[in-house]
Amino acid sequence: MTTLLYDRDCGFCRWCVAKVLAWDSGRNVRPLALQDPEAERLLAGMPGEARMASWHLVDEDGRVSSAGRGLAPLLRELPGGRPLADVAERIPGPLDHAYRFVADRRGTLGPLLSEGAKRRADRRIAARGAGGR
Repeated sequence: MTTLLYDRDCGFCRWCVAKVLAWDSGRNVRPLALQDPEAERLLAGMPGEARMASWHLVDEDGRVSSAGRGLAPLLRELPGGRPLADVAERIPGPLDHAYRFVADRRGTLGPLLSEGAKRRADRRIAARGAGGR
């Protein structure tokens, strides 16, 4: 199973993770908050600042993909995501730039989400049993 690490203190991040989990009907992705002690083990050797600067995907072999470069492996885990993953794999640089553009504005984007949307996201994450709010 692939683990998706995210910032549980970020409403926008939780909302995004919940969207991934809604797509993940095969239950191939396990959400885990970066603040969970297991995250430190999965991201061993990664400085704390780098750990909190991005979302990370850790596959069953322990390979870590972060930011925009994590999109292709994530899409490969989702139903119907392979064609999109093939495209994403060809443009890692632009995806990293797009990721950074959005991530640098998550403090602005989070408050735009309703409290209801955040609660629904938290329920979906909690239903998967890991690192919710």
